[in-house]
Amino acid sequence: MKKIAWSCLFPLAAVASPVMAQSSVTLYGILDESLRYLTNAGVDGKDQTQLGIGTQIPSRFGLKGNEDLGGGWSAVFRLESVFNLNNGSLSAANTLFSPQAYVGIANSKYGTLTFGRHYTPFFNAMSGTFDPMTLGDYWQDSWIYNGAGPFLTVANTVKYTQDIGGLHFDGMYGLGNQAGAPGLGSMYGVEVSYSAGPAKIGAGFQQNDVASTSINGQPASARNGAKFNIFHVSGNLKFGSAWTLMAGWLRAQDQTGLLDRNMQQANAPTLPGTSPNRIDNYGYLGAVWQVQPDVRLTAVGYVGRTQNAQKLDGSLGAGMNYSGTIFAEYLLSKRTEVYATADFAKGNGAFAADYPGSTVAGSSALTIGRTNNVGAALGFRHFF
Repeated sequence: MKKIAWSCLFPLAAVASPVMAQSSVTLYGILDESLRYLTNAGVDGKDQTQLGIGTQIPSRFGLKGNEDLGGGWSAVFRLESVFNLNNGSLSAANTLFSPQAYVGIANSKYGTLTFGRHYTPFFNAMSGTFDPMTLGDYWQDSWIYNGAGPFLTVANTVKYTQDIGGLHFDGMYGLGNQAGAPGLGSMYGVEVSYSAGPAKIGAGFQQNDVASTSINGQPASARNGAKFNIFHVSGNLKFGSAWTLMAGWLRAQDQTGLLDRNMQQANAPTLPGTSPNRIDNYGYLGAVWQVQPDVRLTAVGYVGRTQNAQKLDGSLGAGMNYSGTIFAEYLLSKRTEVYATADFAKGNGAFAADYPGSTVAGSSALTIGRTNNVGAALGFRHFF
């Protein structure tokens, strides 16, 4: 039997050899670390100096590949892992390949179909095209995405992308894999964008069905089968080769209770409960200026209004939050850069619960202290 088995492999190897010659596998990654100072980062508004994540893109490594199958078809795959460079730990505990681990097939005419763990279409659109800070890593320049944060990378998904002229389509469906309850833990998302000369406009919608117990690594909802959804309309406009203007509006609705808690910074006071139907509207305006080939400046402002959100006294109410960020990059080479950033954020009403200094030790939860942050960071980033 062993002789037969080995003899069968010889012709397979002969056939596989020329195919392998048309395959490619690429190892890639980002190493990013920053030293950051932040006011009002601890209980009672204490300041903090910390070594940790970078401003825009978490450290990661990955493998991606494709095999030419002929006739415009190819097999594709990607394995990617995000980690914390300062201590070497995985960003997603007990998950080696998060945010991406997929395999599929692509065609130059018919698009790409992949299966596995993916970034959502919403994340791809905002981080790659429409948000100046690419969904930044610091709370002060990413807070408008905190509601969707746990759902930006989803397991057990089928994803299809297609480009026809200036039109781009990105659609994804996530299976909950639950016997007898196929919708529980599921999600779907769609993004459509159109490019015409220097302008691009896009819109998208994502909805997650969240269980009261963790499914596929998703956080547990306060209400079984509750929905979280987010919608956006965004655009960018290029002025020559130096300037890009970006703007957008987002609306989120959360019935899971997760947004109230996900919106909070570390060390913020514990909320007494969660909202059964929180509504948020956000807007942003920013620009990227390529000052010189090796110097780039980014500036962006975010504003948000929440309704029916959990407050520190246990009631539901409204609030406003504002933030602004300036980000400067200097390229030492095509793969290495140093950067500096400064940011500011301030909230009121229900947003007061998101700041660590919003309560004073030894006093009631109704005592509002500092509800703002001022931050600055220096960082070093290398691509490979």
